[in-house]
Amino acid sequence: MDPENLYEVDSEVPDLTGAVLLHHFEGFMDAGAAGRLLTEHLLETLESRIVARFDLDGLIDYRSRRPLMTYATDHWEDYAAPELVVHLLHDSAGHPFLLLTGPEPDRGWEAFILAVRSLIDRWGVRLTVGFHGIPMGVPHTRPLNVIGHATRPELVSDYQPFFNRVQVPGNVSGLLEFRLGQAGHDAMGFAAQVPHYLAQSQYPTAAVTLLDAVARATGLALPIGSLIDAAQAADAEIHRQVAESEEVAQVVEALERQYDAFIQTVGNTDLPSADELGAEFERFLAEQQRPPDHL
Repeated sequence: MDPENLYEVDSEVPDLTGAVLLHHFEGFMDAGAAGRLLTEHLLETLESRIVARFDLDGLIDYRSRRPLMTYATDHWEDYAAPELVVHLLHDSAGHPFLLLTGPEPDRGWEAFILAVRSLIDRWGVRLTVGFHGIPMGVPHTRPLNVIGHATRPELVSDYQPFFNRVQVPGNVSGLLEFRLGQAGHDAMGFAAQVPHYLAQSQYPTAAVTLLDAVARATGLALPIGSLIDAAQAADAEIHRQVAESEEVAQVVEALERQYDAFIQTVGNTDLPSADELGAEFERFLAEQQRPPDHL
């Protein structure tokens, strides 16, 4: 595949030199729908228009994630065609930025990444940032943490590493960051740590945490209003469910004790080495109790 044949670009794109490109792909891990909620919030809150559109016929497997079609009485009425597009938005201060979102490609990863790189070069993008949620053995009653990673350590110097080395399933977002780093581009990503018993639910608090991390890393003035309202409503419902179930309350209390013990260990004056920190966190995860399915 010729990377530049994978997309069509709007002919009237303004000068974007120094802009930021955010990205979130559907299909890989996104606990609490954290990345999707943030993406939807940005598109609903800020004016946007599509400036690039990818040709998905060669990139996705329609049979693995069949798009919905609507049948009405005696005919097919609608087809929800998937879209992988780049939106142009402006933050609250009027600064332009880009948002690449849609289904994660099933095939042609390297060609797709080369295509994204060509858009980055074409528009003079200075920084690329991905975001999503991951399930962790942490309680919802403690501050949500974010794992930050980047092509240069200076970009995430404010973030404490949680693992020394770990292998995870490949994903386009991670590979994009890796390839951009090899090409000398600045790129980074954030993973919000979502309580594992909320991983299958929508958890707006994780999206709020990601928004804060993205805003601080990029300098963008991103609105938070409706997202914080959704987070407060979701937190109130979670607290109600916990209060009504002794079994759930016991699970949360156990997670709180283990979380506090872990944080105390990390916060000691004699900080553990990266290997010790990784071993402690692996022990912490191994001690988690399986939560009830209904929360």
